[in-house]
Amino acid sequence: MEKRRLAILGSTGSIGVQALDVVREHRELFDIQLLTAGSNSHLLIQQAIEFNAACAIIADESLYQEVYEALNPHGITVFAGMGSIVDAMATAGNIDLVLSAMVGFRGLEPTLAALRSGKAVAIANKEPLVAAGRLVMQTAREHNAPILPVDSEHSAIFQCLQGQHSPIDRIFLTASGGPFLRTPASELANVTVAEAVNHPRWKMGRKITVDSSTLMNKGFEVIEACWLFGVDVSRITVVIHPQSVIHSMVSFQDGAVIGQMSMPDMRLPIQYALTYPERLPLDIPKVDFYKLGGFTFSEPDMDKFPCLGIALEAMKRGGNIPCAMNAANEVAVAAFLDERIRFTDIPAVISRAIEKCPYVKEPDLNAITDTDKATRQYASTLISKR
Repeated sequence: MEKRRLAILGSTGSIGVQALDVVREHRELFDIQLLTAGSNSHLLIQQAIEFNAACAIIADESLYQEVYEALNPHGITVFAGMGSIVDAMATAGNIDLVLSAMVGFRGLEPTLAALRSGKAVAIANKEPLVAAGRLVMQTAREHNAPILPVDSEHSAIFQCLQGQHSPIDRIFLTASGGPFLRTPASELANVTVAEAVNHPRWKMGRKITVDSSTLMNKGFEVIEACWLFGVDVSRITVVIHPQSVIHSMVSFQDGAVIGQMSMPDMRLPIQYALTYPERLPLDIPKVDFYKLGGFTFSEPDMDKFPCLGIALEAMKRGGNIPCAMNAANEVAVAAFLDERIRFTDIPAVISRAIEKCPYVKEPDLNAITDTDKATRQYASTLISKR
């Protein structure tokens, strides 16, 4: 494998940190060209120095001077602001692969800029495909830019399809069920933030962990799978699999079902995306079938976790509705994390915001941006009245 020049958008987040763990194990194969962070200046500085990054960008412009003074003696170029991240993706010719791991809708424009410049994008950031899947995939096709999935479920599907020449019959998207799988629905209104961010299987950021606890994250993944693999939402089945060892499965027309298994560790799908099509050694626990005991599967409880149903319906409606859903979810989850609304208020806010959204069948980037802004404002108003 030839050395690859990487840009990691969101290097201080959960995915970014684990991606650098992978790079640390295979330093001879990767050259870090660019690292970006939102506001975690201290970790960005440490990462840039350790990996001798060519450039570092801090999105929070008020932190520019701190980062500049720390990295300038090391010969590392420093910029600030979201505009600088977008510009870097559009102009940097010394990057082979971009890991898009920023949290939220703000990752859309840098991802589009990377694709427009023909760069391969390993996509971990859910929101670009959820909010603007048609636009993202169209941009990738027009500029011949490969998209490599990083989510464990989509990586699993991608791996199951290697060497296959038959159309997909059905995708089985597995879900752990989150921390409240066994919690009675009557108790969810009293869920605390600490409980919601304590995932039983995965170590993730606070926002995505709350999404997992509401099953909105699984709804997002259904939407992503539709776009990434070109299947209709009606051909995707969500399966609760608490052991989180089978990361997803694909069935074919002859009845064969192929699944991908590994112990739950995000470094595996991250490394697969960074090194594709090669597989390299990785120091993670291996599957021990004698100790596992067995696998269980069940249907998701759509009444108990209405966010999943909201997401499926949003994808069926299409247009700018998934964008509105994503915007409302980001606002509602942030309010829950700030303890301004209850856990069970999250789907209520999202549903109301979607109802308010004017429908646009084939939104361009301006329409997507307008939908996002208007929905955030409306969702914020709803929350302030609660």
